[in-house]
Amino acid sequence: MPDVISPMPGTVVVVAAVGDAVGAGATVVVLESMKMEHVVAAGEAGRVRSVAVKVGDTVTKGQILAELEPGDAEATAAATTPRLDLEEVRSDTAEVLDRHARLEDARRTDAVTARRKRDRRTARENLADLVDEGSFLEYGGLAVAAQSRRRAAEDLIAKTSTDGIICGLGTINAAECGADAAASAVMIYDYTVLAGTQGYRTHQKKDRLLRLALERRLPTVLYAEGGGGRPGDVDVPAVAGLDVPTFGLLAQMSGRAPTVAVVAGYCFAGNAVLAGLCDVIIATEDSNLGGGGPAMIEGGGLGVVAPTDIGPIDDQVASGVVDIRVADEAAATAMAKRYLSYFQGPVAEWSCADQRELRTLVPENRVRSHDIRRIIDVVADTDSVLELRPDFGDGMVTALIRVEGVAMGLLANNPHHLGGAIDGVGADKAARFMQLCDAYGLPIAVLCDTPGIMVGPEAEREATVRRASRMFVVGANTSVPVGTVVVRKGYGLGAQAMAAGGFKANDFTIGWPTSEFGGMNLEGAVRLGFRKELDAITDHAEREVVYQERLAAMYERGRGLSMASYFEIDDVIDPADTRRWLVGLAHAAPEPAWRSGDHRPWVL
Repeated sequence: MPDVISPMPGTVVVVAAVGDAVGAGATVVVLESMKMEHVVAAGEAGRVRSVAVKVGDTVTKGQILAELEPGDAEATAAATTPRLDLEEVRSDTAEVLDRHARLEDARRTDAVTARRKRDRRTARENLADLVDEGSFLEYGGLAVAAQSRRRAAEDLIAKTSTDGIICGLGTINAAECGADAAASAVMIYDYTVLAGTQGYRTHQKKDRLLRLALERRLPTVLYAEGGGGRPGDVDVPAVAGLDVPTFGLLAQMSGRAPTVAVVAGYCFAGNAVLAGLCDVIIATEDSNLGGGGPAMIEGGGLGVVAPTDIGPIDDQVASGVVDIRVADEAAATAMAKRYLSYFQGPVAEWSCADQRELRTLVPENRVRSHDIRRIIDVVADTDSVLELRPDFGDGMVTALIRVEGVAMGLLANNPHHLGGAIDGVGADKAARFMQLCDAYGLPIAVLCDTPGIMVGPEAEREATVRRASRMFVVGANTSVPVGTVVVRKGYGLGAQAMAAGGFKANDFTIGWPTSEFGGMNLEGAVRLGFRKELDAITDHAEREVVYQERLAAMYERGRGLSMASYFEIDDVIDPADTRRWLVGLAHAAPEPAWRSGDHRPWVL
């Protein structure tokens, strides 16, 4: 039988006795080397014939330690290393499993009860609903608050688990979107732990995850409920903590990968700023979102206010802070998954309405208004329209849609507000939406129906010149395809703004049979351009006849077919053919640049 040879230099700490039966793989000698013990085992079953070392001896690599000889089969079989019991859990592993189990809702009954009293879900319930089952890898789950100088270890484990935030990586929508549903970064504040405040290790955990998200360009979901900064962490070598990188890191995510915040309940101060750094905010009916909570307001000498009076949902929707309003956390989670799906590739199954309906949706009476949202619903795949900020900037409609399963951005004028004129707030809304689409590779379909940019003293008090000009700056610098469909009015600079700067600046500009064009609205053009002639006619009825004749002539000259004959637009189409043009737009879109890092605008 082969000798037992030392595989390394070391000191003998255990050696079998002569005559001992050893099985294959059984310990013959144990060496200590570099403060670690190393087992030298028998290569095959047998009996120890002799040993060449004793405990305490120093040996060299290759030195003979013992000799074996064939032994009694029954004895050596008995000495064989016993089979592992895979059901057995060692004490060290049991301790780890127990610590992790204490994070689960089943072991946190008081916290769960508190949430139920508020008719709210726990952080881990939101997590389970958001990520695909079995995909979540948690970072820092065993972290506790930095308060060991004022609280016992067991108290910290029991009352400050995760330091108030769940962080990790998991897939979202993998069943629907397959390989395109790559890992996402997830951060969920736990309001049952120190009111979801931001502690020392809370920031460390977010920073760790955000650096990964930045490097890997991972979509990021933040549940932002919480009260802001935490003054009670005493194990911190800092004064104000204003050098934390968290806010800058999340800001750098803009344009690198889609980010979405979910706000439910109270979300104040630092938590609110983190929400505001995300591309989109989804908020529940019971949410309150503000740059400071009651304590900060009172401390600033601004009076005593109730938390429910700070940034309620009605205010934040009307101001455009909240992009999507939902009923509760379950709806918010479903909406976050739906929002992310638009950036996770096409879907295989889709349907759409009968496109012939589009022929009827703009009245033949050119001054009769129409419902632009109905046009959007018909053009887009069925149930694929996700409107952003519907109660802000009423003159613009911004939505994510799909056409034949492919995600797109949709920008449209709303003729029910100022006749579709572009005011300052509508321009802000449109420009930011175009930035969002450009940053994440969504082609932009535009439904144009505007008499132009809003004018007048009131418009100028709202900085409309600067705000409307922003649409030109963003549109002219987009890297994604932009296609404009003029469904009715396409007048002046407003129409150019709806075409990325001009009718030949985009991928296509087409009109419906109802489309009409001009450097300004036709009525105004007639009254201004022919003022002298009209003023010279003293008879009111005659003046009106001449006015209508001039108007009809300008309309004939500016109607879609005339524009197309001068090749100022690319075509006039049957409205039922609109989707075919949008499909072409989608196919012209390159691979989203945010995935490769070649193009990096940000979203303001």
